[in-house]
Amino acid sequence: MSGGKKKGSGVFPDAFFSARERRLVATLRTPLAVQRYLNRLPYNNEPGGRATLRSFRGVVRHGCAHCLEAALFAAIVLEQHGYPPLVLSFESIDQLDHVIFVYRRGTRWGSVARSRDPGLHGRRPVFATPRALALSYADPYIDFTGLVTGYAVVDLRVMGNYDWRLADTNVWKVERMLLDHPHIPIASSDRRVDRLRARYRAFRAQYPGKKPLFYRGRDRWTEVPPEFLI
Repeated sequence: MSGGKKKGSGVFPDAFFSARERRLVATLRTPLAVQRYLNRLPYNNEPGGRATLRSFRGVVRHGCAHCLEAALFAAIVLEQHGYPPLVLSFESIDQLDHVIFVYRRGTRWGSVARSRDPGLHGRRPVFATPRALALSYADPYIDFTGLVTGYAVVDLRVMGNYDWRLADTNVWKVERMLLDHPHIPIASSDRRVDRLRARYRAFRAQYPGKKPLFYRGRDRWTEVPPEFLI
């Protein structure tokens, strides 16, 4: 599977986008630009228990995004600039899964992501394989209950004519497709998991309301949203 940047102008003519959407697409030309934009958006905590899965259009309209909405936003913006619409889906033992947009620059892989946790945001394009990229999320995924058990890279073009890009309604079919897609297992040693979970609990007890940034490999992360640096 090729994850490299393609030549050409995007999949949709400008007429498919509103004026506001066109300005965003024209401005956000690189993965880093998209990451910085998403970092400034409030995280969609789905207030009132009303679950959402908004398309790019819905994210622009509502001005917030959770992880899968952010991945879809990144996928359509960067698809317009020649990047394949690839996402990487994580499975976790607590069923709090995570989805990120992934891309390849030359022979190296990077990602764009939004999360409630600082360590689950984007990665610089420095990873040799999607698996190496996925493994960079394993340690920051460990909190009170979380633990990555598998990952899958999926090209959203498998959705065919289903409108996950610009729909005005929730695009739940994307979530169902990712949940059903086979994931490649990731194993972790019990000793390492126990140590990291204990360290996480100790940090949260000492600093209520804050989340840790003490993970190895932070030089390979992109910028994290400012709320985690307070």
